[in-house]
Amino acid sequence: MARRTSQRGADRGARRRRLPMRYLLPSLILLALMAMLMLRGFVHSEILADHRVQSPAASDRVPEEILEGGPVIDTRSGREESRNVPDRRLVLTFDDGPDPKWTPKVLDVLKKHDAHAVFFVTGTMSSRHPDLVKRMVDEGHEIGLHTFNHPDLSLQSKSRIDWELSQNQLALTGAAGIRTSLFRPPYSSQAGAMDNRSWPVTEYIGSRGYITIVNDTDSEDWRKPGVEKIIQNAMPKGGNGAIVLMHDSGGDRSQTVAALDRFVTGLQDDGYRFDTLTAALKAPSAHTEVNGLDLWKAKAWVLAVQASENTTSVLVVGLAIIGVLVLARFGLMLLLSVLHARRVRRRGFSWGPAITEPVSVLVPAYNEAKCIEQTVHSLVASDHPIEVIVIDDGSNDGTARIVENMRLPNVRVVRQLNAGKPAALNRGVANARYDLIVMMDGDTVFEPSTVRELVQPFGDPSVGAVAGNAKVGNRDSLIGAWQHIEYVMGFNLDRRMYDMLNCMPTIPGAVGAFRRSALKRVGGMSDDTLAEDTDITIAMHRDGWRVVYAENARAWTEAPESVQQLWSQRYRWSYGTMQAIWKHRRAIIEKGPSGRFGRVGMPLVSLFMVLAPLLAPLIDVFLIYGLVFGPTGQTIAAWFGVLVVQAVCAAYAFRLDKERMTHLLSLPLQQILYRQLMYVVLLQSWITALTGGRLRWQKLRRTGAVGLPGAAGPGTPQQATDRSPVG
Repeated sequence: MARRTSQRGADRGARRRRLPMRYLLPSLILLALMAMLMLRGFVHSEILADHRVQSPAASDRVPEEILEGGPVIDTRSGREESRNVPDRRLVLTFDDGPDPKWTPKVLDVLKKHDAHAVFFVTGTMSSRHPDLVKRMVDEGHEIGLHTFNHPDLSLQSKSRIDWELSQNQLALTGAAGIRTSLFRPPYSSQAGAMDNRSWPVTEYIGSRGYITIVNDTDSEDWRKPGVEKIIQNAMPKGGNGAIVLMHDSGGDRSQTVAALDRFVTGLQDDGYRFDTLTAALKAPSAHTEVNGLDLWKAKAWVLAVQASENTTSVLVVGLAIIGVLVLARFGLMLLLSVLHARRVRRRGFSWGPAITEPVSVLVPAYNEAKCIEQTVHSLVASDHPIEVIVIDDGSNDGTARIVENMRLPNVRVVRQLNAGKPAALNRGVANARYDLIVMMDGDTVFEPSTVRELVQPFGDPSVGAVAGNAKVGNRDSLIGAWQHIEYVMGFNLDRRMYDMLNCMPTIPGAVGAFRRSALKRVGGMSDDTLAEDTDITIAMHRDGWRVVYAENARAWTEAPESVQQLWSQRYRWSYGTMQAIWKHRRAIIEKGPSGRFGRVGMPLVSLFMVLAPLLAPLIDVFLIYGLVFGPTGQTIAAWFGVLVVQAVCAAYAFRLDKERMTHLLSLPLQQILYRQLMYVVLLQSWITALTGGRLRWQKLRRTGAVGLPGAAGPGTPQQATDRSPVG
């Protein structure tokens, strides 16, 4: 006995420790996307960058020979030496690159004149554009370090300086397979400008094995003073050699490129040579080839950066797509909903002759003991003549017996072995007496006018099916309020739009009506998909029938009351929708009504019900990134802009449905959390579809909380007191 108890405890512990794949995989993907964004922010100097610049200081602690010496400063192994470039030798240096636009132009000019230069590259740019660094080396130019993030090193700690150097070398090695011993501090000038704050940094740089390179002449091209002024600033004096400072990155360098061409041409004609630094000084190359593990680490770094660049580029495109889709959908919903409301609410509007003939109402039920009595009572109170057929689909909780014991007129029970909802509905159709058939769920209640309002569109002989107005009855919890917003805004406002476009994708299972002849022509309800309501609706369109929306045919349904149950329901819906789209894919290439729906309705369903929710979490990923790393103000403004558009649509939808606006207070939180849930659901559905998995039907636990509309106000459901869940 003790052994069995301990074994059960171990099994329970194993179950607790196992994270469901539906949570693990989406979480890992979101974390990977955030990691890619973080890496992208790091190499774009949005993370860990320090843009402070030290103010000038005294220079009394800087050795005289340094202040009055040349631009090549060697403090390695305790030295305090400097050197000048020989006469008639010029060393062109370019800072802050490589830049994908301007560096190739600079390299082209140098190649044209057979001139060589030194490029002081940053780690951020080298990581992003390794091919340009490789080209520099291949064409005989020399590379120097310019730190990774371009901070003022006089404001940094020694550990930060080491990090800037090592990361800069890592990027250089990954790009060109070399290391370099040349270094130029950001914001540096000539040797005479060295001060008490920059000199200790120069000494420390030397202790790490680097030679510091400043300049003799500064073109000041970053000021964009014009080509003539750049050439004048860069010109050496009296035949002396010089190290010339220019830039190949950091903004528009068109003036630099134009000045460089004229500068090199003129001075070459005057007998100057343009060499790399070590060639001009007749010193060993500053480059050292890297092999082995260090090389592979560096290449892995560059590959990771390239992956982050490509991934974030795709994310940005995805964000643009989702932004366009969201705004387009809201714009369409608002415009077409206004037109729909004006059409059906105008005085004298009629679908055709009033429908007064009796209607068969089918109620498929599987273990609906908590709900079925309220459902049947609501139907019996209908102001339209009906018969009620409850199809008990193999319930084991006494659902059929409860209905039979009610002994109500025009209410029949049909029993069958458990075969699923489509089979139950087909069984009901076979037993129905009348030509107009209403279908509903066993946990739903109708208002007295629901059936009458639902069947009036059949006055138009082209109408084959009608979608009713499904509403959430148990909206007193936060998750219920969120679904209430979704139903009023996302479903019913959508249906108005789709009605105007004549491509309604789904008749809700909670409240829908069909012509028997239309059902017969399309083969009845199918169990090919888990979204039989979407499947039958698309089949109706393809057969040439109109499917319309009856806004006053209200049905109160019980929405899931936990995240787990909501996930189960939406997983089934999204996977079933994908199945239905795939099943009817040939509609895209067909002619007639089928082709029209295939080329209008199918793309809209795919975009708004599959693609948009799958990409929607990108909004929140970029929101978090923008809040932490900037631009914070623009990020908040953009997010609230989208929220305002959503709020306007939601408010209009609530106004159309005569709902209280107070539930919209939870809209911001709903938008954030719901997106993550829909992302998990859709991603898992895609995985199930791509792997060929078969999702089984998942029965939701009902509470029986939704009762008949009571006297508390029009359209307000009476809440039952017993809220204990049932299986």
